[in-house]
Amino acid sequence: MKEIKIDREDMLALTRRMTVKRSSITRIAGAYIDPDGFVDGTFNVRYLKLSGSDKAKNLEIAKTIPFAETNRKLKRYVIPKESRGKESMWQLLTAAKASGLENDALLDIFYDVFAQKYQSGHEYGVFLFHDRYDIPAKAADHERLGESEQVFEYLICAVCPVSGDYEPGEPECGFLFPSYSDGGALVNCVDIYQSDERCPHRELEEIFR
Repeated sequence: MKEIKIDREDMLALTRRMTVKRSSITRIAGAYIDPDGFVDGTFNVRYLKLSGSDKAKNLEIAKTIPFAETNRKLKRYVIPKESRGKESMWQLLTAAKASGLENDALLDIFYDVFAQKYQSGHEYGVFLFHDRYDIPAKAADHERLGESEQVFEYLICAVCPVSGDYEPGEPECGFLFPSYSDGGALVNCVDIYQSDERCPHRELEEIFR
């Protein structure tokens, strides 16, 4: 996939709101997958129903992706046109986003496809976050006017090793879909995060091809 540059200011616009009090995350869903690629269990909850400590813990996981060092650990890719058709990952995630992660049938397909592609020697969790960012209107001098003009709706996916009672560690990779740039969505792009750029999980690129 073709790689293009990310403007760090765009990521800061998203991450400034990622606190327990200001977060606009609506839903968190995910699956726990064993080293052989079998789904051990899934979950799907409204963010507002979580306890304060669980909100904070999940926010830390979600924030890892957009907070990552841009154009090094977080890179933007253009999803090829031929990979945006029927039954593609692009179509699946677009539909999952539009449903606000409330369509479990779509999510089950995603988990199965992901588990088939991802290479791991340990049990891991795939965490999906649905968020809506009210993009503030700005004047010609970039001063904020207050009223939002449009909404950027997106998903964050974080892949974390899990231990014990499905306790997640720090994300080892993930993505933000679609990409965000200059006040709007780049619907044909995805931002992919790798915690170790020297040994990346190329499977994340592969699922979008």
